[in-house]
Amino acid sequence: MVDLKDRGTVKVIDGRFQFKGKFHYIYPNTPIRDESGELNGVTNPRDMTYVHMYGGEAPFFDSLRDGKLLGTRCDNPDCEHTGTVHVPFKIHCPDCLKRNTIFDITEIAKKTATVHTFMVTERTGAFNTLEKPIRFINIEFEGVSTILMGYLPVGEPKIGMRVLPIFQSKNPTFTILDLAWVPEGTPESELPEGFTFN
Repeated sequence: MVDLKDRGTVKVIDGRFQFKGKFHYIYPNTPIRDESGELNGVTNPRDMTYVHMYGGEAPFFDSLRDGKLLGTRCDNPDCEHTGTVHVPFKIHCPDCLKRNTIFDITEIAKKTATVHTFMVTERTGAFNTLEKPIRFINIEFEGVSTILMGYLPVGEPKIGMRVLPIFQSKNPTFTILDLAWVPEGTPESELPEGFTFN
């Protein structure tokens, strides 16, 4: 077994990323044999720590811990699309390329979020941590030009259904999984563990 006490960490010092420790552990190969014992291949297990940098999107993921959903808006008076609101979070306006203004859209989401489309799946990616079946929903908001993809851990989705945001604020992962949606009227007692309405 590999000693993981030196697992890699990252800090920011003077605006630069500083890496310390090991980010890649190699384990012994294991032969893959068919029922007659003939070698068909080997497993090649690896344990890697991936570092995902958020850059300008960091405020979006950090705000979820505080029960806030942030969006962005183009405030460039010379842009043809001034006032356009984006969720998911866009750092720059896709039309004029100026930096967008970050603002809290939590109340807009609580008052106007509806299911635009949905998909229920039993098959997921290799590193999925959501319970199956997963109810993926695309959410639209009043006054917002884009649609946000999320998931519904409680209830069954319907097109046009009003939904409310819930936030993983007790043990945040600082990923999009800290934001989920529930049908309007869902009592707090039915929320997944660690999630709250704010």
